[in-house]
Amino acid sequence: MKIPKRLEPLAEDGLIDEVLRPLMSGKEAAVYVVRCGSELRCAKVYKEANKRGFRQAAEYQEGRKVRNSRDARAMAKGSKHGRKEQEEAWQNAEVAALYRLASAGVRVPKPYDFLDGVLLMEMVAGADGDAAPRLNDVDLTPEQAREYHAFMIRQVVLMLCAGLVHGDLSEFNVLLGPDGPVVIDLPQAVDAAGNNHAFKMLERDVANMNAYFGHFAPELLTRKHAKEMWALFEAGKLTAESELTGEFEEPEEEADVDAVMREINAALADEERRKAALAAEDAPPQREEPPPPWLG
Repeated sequence: MKIPKRLEPLAEDGLIDEVLRPLMSGKEAAVYVVRCGSELRCAKVYKEANKRGFRQAAEYQEGRKVRNSRDARAMAKGSKHGRKEQEEAWQNAEVAALYRLASAGVRVPKPYDFLDGVLLMEMVAGADGDAAPRLNDVDLTPEQAREYHAFMIRQVVLMLCAGLVHGDLSEFNVLLGPDGPVVIDLPQAVDAAGNNHAFKMLERDVANMNAYFGHFAPELLTRKHAKEMWALFEAGKLTAESELTGEFEEPEEEADVDAVMREINAALADEERRKAALAAEDAPPQREEPPPPWLG
């Protein structure tokens, strides 16, 4: 097929030899199957911000590092330069996350290059040699669902150990290769320690995994891996070898007796003042005595 305009710089630099076909077009990017020498790879072309369905919500941006204070101010003001920097930061986040997670042992596509808003990466192939299907396109046996669910929970743990939360993990962002699931689509990945919304996103990621695999193995619907792994993470005890049970008991906070008594005493004092005020209102007015004659 004709090389799309956005891929021309990669062809000119010799990074790709041929564009074979479109693979998919999603809310944030279009992906093409390309030939690089004798290998098939994927070229992910990020859509412009105004054409992208996935919005760069502030909760995803929180905790991300900016190159300098000038860029930070420009991004906060929403100037032309700021929007450009924000767009580059959004795209670079996925590249950085792929390298970081691959080093941590997470099964993600191998990144090869990033040029002019195009990410060149490994094409995850299926059993037939063509592009691997997404999880939402396959049917599983209960045994497969349990196996893949355990594997995905382990991937979430490895991501968290590397300091990242996917932030948009679902059956639509996981490919099923011949060796098992592969995690994709990471531009919205957040810093687990630097983002106040990280636990909420982790909980949603795990809930999505439970819901999908729970269709095939219903007992997975009630697992509480998110709270369990987050408690270990906050305590500095989460490791790649941490054994999770899927069960979690909410800690019972000890009552602050002194604080409770202060509240009770304050409420009693308020009630006494209220009663005194009501009593004063109901009391008959006192008759004024006439002044003594010598004051007349």
